[in-house]
Amino acid sequence: MNAQRPIGYWLKLVDSLISEQFAASLEEHGVTRRQWQLLNLLGAHPHTSDELIESLAPFFDEVSPEGEPASPAEHLTELLESGWVARDGETYELTERGRTSLERLTEIVEGMRERSSAGVTPEQYQTTIATLQRMATNLGWSGTERA
Repeated sequence: MNAQRPIGYWLKLVDSLISEQFAASLEEHGVTRRQWQLLNLLGAHPHTSDELIESLAPFFDEVSPEGEPASPAEHLTELLESGWVARDGETYELTERGRTSLERLTEIVEGMRERSSAGVTPEQYQTTIATLQRMATNLGWSGTERA
């Protein structure tokens, strides 16, 4: 029997495959997916711990399949120890070393994104994003916080 699989199946499968790709690609550069997300946010501008937690809440609400912690704190500590992030009072920001690393990692992530969306037109991608956003809204997502 070749019944069409439900959306939940595809969402979980794609999320799992993305996590595996990030783990494999970023790990060889000494960074986890969660650390990449923190670096990416800090690359835009400095953030407080509360801002980082709020921005990344959907990614830290449970322990990842790789066993990563459910809070940015441990990841930030590792980034501080590596010299990629500096703390000034309550604010975290990238160091020069962190900016250089982020540039290199961004190229890797962009390559993964290109591979994952190969054969998908920009219109199909936008339709997929809009559809998923609509479904999230229908299920209680407000656009500012996790439902």
